[in-house]
Amino acid sequence: MDEGVDPTKMCQSLVNKVAQSRQLQAVTDPEILVLFEDWLDEIENEVVSSVKKSGSDNDARIAEQTGLSRSGANFIITKLKREGRL
Repeated sequence: MDEGVDPTKMCQSLVNKVAQSRQLQAVTDPEILVLFEDWLDEIENEVVSSVKKSGSDNDARIAEQTGLSRSGANFIITKLKREGRL
């Protein structure tokens, strides 16, 4: 590991994120979750279509076209690649 990396802090950060995720799941309304999943499907389809048309998976361009942040666009692009959709 790099000298600047503190494994204890990394583990604590991961534990905190898991706990936060569980808290969010506990208060999530199933109807809202369905709406979010529908929205995510639409965004993913829009990204796939855009990449196929332009031949480019540039996250800045995708972000501008979809209204996502650049990191959000990068997340979607990576997810789609991992799923074999891009």
